[in-house]
Formats: sequence, structure tokens, C-alpha cells
Amino acid sequence: MTVVYLDTLFALNALMDYLLLLASARLAGEVLHRGRMALGSVLGGAYAAAVCLPGMEFLSHPLCKAGCAVLMVVVGLGATRRLLRQTVIFFLLSCAFGGGVLAIALLGGWGMSLGGGIIYSGMDLKTVLLSGAGCYVLMTLFMSRAGRHSTADSEIVPVGLQLDDRKISFTALVDTGNTLSDPVSGHGVLVAEWDSVAGLIPELMLEDLTDPARGFARLNAGRWKGRFRLLPYRSVGVECGMLLAIRPDAVRIGGRQCRHMLVALSPTAVSDGGGYRALVGDRF
Repeated sequence: MTVVYLDTLFALNALMDYLLLLASARLAGEVLHRGRMALGSVLGGAYAAAVCLPGMEFLSHPLCKAGCAVLMVVVGLGATRRLLRQTVIFFLLSCAFGGGVLAIALLGGWGMSLGGGIIYSGMDLKTVLLSGAGCYVLMTLFMSRAGRHSTADSEIVPVGLQLDDRKISFTALVDTGNTLSDPVSGHGVLVAEWDSVAGLIPELMLEDLTDPARGFARLNAGRWKGRFRLLPYRSVGVECGMLLAIRPDAVRIGGRQCRHMLVALSPTAVSDGGGYRALVGDRF
């Protein structure tokens, strides 16, 4: 008979779920909202503990498991138009992550129970933390190599932005066809999906991007005065358009600090579902 300690069960599954959400967000190129991911992981840990309570056996039904997993993704990563892709990535990483932790537990002689799809091990909490961190590091290294799928013309790179005390991160595609530049300084411009940058500017709304002139007049005042610019651009089907752009305090692309770079805000997606949220020319 296996004795299950609910506190250990909760901690183990919450830790695994947090690392899974973090890895899924990085692989999908999502903005990292660590508070939301922590809440999603707590939900996963609570579900794992609830399955073991008397009278709650119905929660181990496959539909309940799938529903809980989707709810974790929605809470941790946000209910965006990429929900299906996020969920698929989360499930695939769960399989890889579970296999890695299981291998560590078996090699260490602790054993591991996967009854009802719930992870439980006799490992002490310190070993659990080290094992989970080790699996996350290995998966991150693997994904960073796989994610930088370079060809002669494209490469996926990490992007970090800071404005005042707010920081966000996502991924961008290095696109040699992106020649958009700041007409004043001549520096290249990062073109990002507006909702990926919304975490920096709580007041930003989609209507500001569909009517850039009105958005500029509304936002370029008060605390944001001098932060915004209007950038002219040309593309297929658009002879002379305008994009609203912002100048963050710091822009880091591919590990390199890019001073004086503007971030143009696109009202539409810049990818077809790929793992990036922005485009940048090869001159950054």
C-alpha cells in the first residue's frame, strides 16, 4: 500500500506544472507572465491533490485531466488565438518532462507512482527541486538549439524590452526582407504584435493601432510624452501606411543591447502561427 502525503504531492505537481508552463511559453514565443503561470501551476497541484481525496475519483477521468490541462494553459499563458498551439506544446512537453523526472527517480532508487496520471515520488523536496530544475535546464538548452532554426535568410532570436519598471520577453524572426527603419536616426525598427507589448503600456488599446494618428494623440501625453512616434511604411497592398511606435528604455535582441531602437506596433499577427511575435531586420 502506497502512503501519499498531500503536501508532497501538491508541491511536486505544482513545481512540474510551473516549469512546463514556463517552457511552453518560451517555446511558443509568448510573453512571460510569471504570476499567471504560478497561479496555473497551483491549479495543477491542487488538481493532483484533489484526485486522491475520498469521493473525488471521478477527477481521474481522461476528460477531466484534459480539461484541467487546458484550463492551466488558459490561466498560465492567457486565452489567445494561439490556444490550440499552446495546448499542443504543453502536452508534448508534459510527456518529455514526465519521462525525464521518472528516469531520475528510477535511477536514484526512489521509484515513482503515475497512478491516475498523477506524479508522485518518495523523493524529498530538495531532490524534487533539483530534478525538476535539471530537466528544465536540459529542455531549455534543447529548445534553444532547436528554436534557432537558421537558414540563409531567417533566425529566431529572443527579445527583451524594458519600460520604466516593466519587463517583457518574446521571440522575433530575423527577416532580411524587413527594411523598416527610423527615418530620423536611420536605425532598424523591431515590428512586434501589439498584444505582445501591451504588458509595457497598460493604456494601449487595439483602436490605437487601427487609427495610429488618433492613438498617437491620445498616448503621447502625460507620463508617455515623447515615447511615441509615427512611422511611415510600405508593404504589399499598402503604398503609404503608418505604424505607431514606442521607444522603450532598453531593447535586447539575441543577447545584444540595441540602443535607440524603436518598436513598431502591428495591429495584426506577424507570423502564421510560428514561434515568434515580432520581426526585425538583419541590421540590428
